[in-house]
Amino acid sequence: MGTTVTWTNQDTDAHTVTSAGSGGSLHSAAMATHATYSYTFSKPGTYAYLCAIHPFMTGTVEVA
Repeated sequence: MGTTVTWTNQDTDAHTVTSAGSGGSLHSAAMATHATYSYTFSKPGTYAYLCAIHPFMTGTVEVA
């Protein structure tokens, strides 16, 4: 049980979902256009992530 988040790449470039910092649990392969990556968060918290291909692209997931 937990909170599942699914990312969908709507861009023509490949992207990843990768935890910011070391030891994070988010680590997708490069996703082509329309590809998806899902992860189920089992603990509350704030999870920062980025695209390993384009590290200026960042985001945060907040799980209550």
